Amino acid sequence: MPARALPIDPLLPDVVAALGMHGAVVIQAPPGAGKTTRVPQALLAAGNADTGEVLVLQPRRLPTLLAARRVAEELGEEPGERVGYAVRFEERSSARTRVRFVTEGVLLRRLLSAPTLPGVACVVLDEFHERHLDGDLALALLTRLRRGARPDLGLVVMSATLDAAPVAMHLGAPILTSEGRCFEVAIEHAERPSERPLDEQVMHAVRRILREGPAGDVLVFLPGAAEIRRAGEALAETAAAHALDVLALHGELPLAEQARVVRPGPRRKVILSTNVAETSVTIEGVTAVVDSGLARLAACSPWTGLPSLSLGRVSQASATQRAGRAGRLAPGRALRLYTRADHDARAAHDAPEVRRLHLAEATLLTLGAGTTARALPWLDAPPEAALVA
Repeated sequence: MPARALPIDPLLPDVVAALGMHGAVVIQAPPGAGKTTRVPQALLAAGNADTGEVLVLQPRRLPTLLAARRVAEELGEEPGERVGYAVRFEERSSARTRVRFVTEGVLLRRLLSAPTLPGVACVVLDEFHERHLDGDLALALLTRLRRGARPDLGLVVMSATLDAAPVAMHLGAPILTSEGRCFEVAIEHAERPSERPLDEQVMHAVRRILREGPAGDVLVFLPGAAEIRRAGEALAETAAAHALDVLALHGELPLAEQARVVRPGPRRKVILSTNVAETSVTIEGVTAVVDSGLARLAACSPWTGLPSLSLGRVSQASATQRAGRAGRLAPGRALRLYTRADHDARAAHDAPEVRRLHLAEATLLTLGAGTTARALPWLDAPPEAALVA
């Protein structure tokens, strides 16, 4: 069967043309546009993979695996043929593989072992708005490579909520913008701040969706595994009364278990997730989102060297990503457990990790790549105090 038409499709010829003309391109495409699966296929069809592989960088293992499987399926193949993937402890590829989905860590290790990326024609950095330290380091190393030994290396940066202008200026690349998501999402905020425990707020929000609609699965965003466990306990009675499957989704679960959660099931599901489901993971059947507006944010003091993981409010961009999960396959609904005023007072984007994490590992990686952190062309330079520490 032919693949379903997606909003990104009319833009694909422009993507291929811009990459051929400029060697780099920045793509803005809202949640549900289809950039993760369709852009690699377009590069493959246009011959961009004829002279080497197309590497597609994903921020997490689960999106890497699922995106590769989806693209392979749309091509009528199994993963490991023209489309493969490589994540920690697992790889599916062959001599035929031309498009390879990889995690940030896999790409960095490849850059260390083969600094000029022989056999690679193009690198696609997907969901770049998350601004992981490894993603920023990969972009810096790739930019250095394009300005030196590999001016022929293609580079595509994609995101749903990225402030694209600084990235485009950094790369000397054009910006292409796709149409919006496939379906509208009705977003509702809390009328006033709640003093109830978070698990009770989640329980009442899920019951409201069950009562008012829409039909379909419910995706609940929570900051961590402990909050997921408590919310699951609070929903036990509701789940029994409505024949629901309440499932957890977070990075501490084995990859096979994460993949099982996002597959369609026989009963209606309530999925309690961290921000692992915020980006390119499409969970079939989800039409409603409950957003706590919270996440665990990693940081580090350059003076003590001690890492920390604190509870914090997600940015407006992150909230947009979360709400967009409800509009992937049908009109949806998003209930935010915080007020409109709270939302409007939040930062537009999350601070990049390069400005808040310990840089020892990144510094060692740059030395292994034959350069120094200070000499790299960063999109956002690391703080001097962090480099000194």
